[in-house]
Amino acid sequence: MNSSSKSQKGMTTITGYINKNEQQNLGKTDLDGTDFAQKLYLMRCLRCGHTYKANGSDIHLKKCPNCQGGADTGHC
Repeated sequence: MNSSSKSQKGMTTITGYINKNEQQNLGKTDLDGTDFAQKLYLMRCLRCGHTYKANGSDIHLKKCPNCQGGADTGHC
């Protein structure tokens, strides 16, 4: 793991984090995720405004299911 990866580790689940695909973490939900021991987070696409859910472990790489062809982990 390089130093930039280390500095990002753990930050992706902080409310307000924006990943490289312009997807913003709006916060953790009480819903269980689809990956082992994960919770779902509410995400918003800063390009089209679409909101959707993502596993905490996927926030760093999520793409919008509406305008970027990303997977939809849960319906809002």
